[in-house]
Amino acid sequence: MTVPVTMPGAGDAAPDFETQTDTGKTVRLSDYRGKKVVLYFYPKADTPGCTKQACLFRDNYGEFEKIGVPVLGASYDTVEEQAAFKQKYNLPFTLLADPDHSIAELYGVWGDHKIVKDGVASTFQGLRRSTFIIDEKGKVIWSKYGVDATNNTAEVLELLK
Repeated sequence: MTVPVTMPGAGDAAPDFETQTDTGKTVRLSDYRGKKVVLYFYPKADTPGCTKQACLFRDNYGEFEKIGVPVLGASYDTVEEQAAFKQKYNLPFTLLADPDHSIAELYGVWGDHKIVKDGVASTFQGLRRSTFIIDEKGKVIWSKYGVDATNNTAEVLELLK
């Protein structure tokens, strides 16, 4: 797989991928051709920010259904971790397992992070919370790197309406 230097932006082809869902079913992004799709990346299932973001997508899922837009949530969790997260919070949308972070790398959302705590800086590799809206032909129509978990759902719905 080729890792882009930057994340795909508006007008770029959305990188296709194949992975397993929270049910263990194999799925490809290209399976969704003919529909707009929201693909959002979150760092880790069942953590505070990721839970808040997922529950906001859950609570507003009826709006996505009304406009016919599937939501796909992806993180580097395993199929089993995604299934447990989905069940615990009654999430109605598909979660994608990306334990080797290959999808995150395709989308340019995996990389080095720097945090400073108590004046001490440290770096680590991880997934940056990001969201993509992909059109019916597989082109990115909107992307945002480092989204805010608390307003991402509203922002995406506003763009889709």
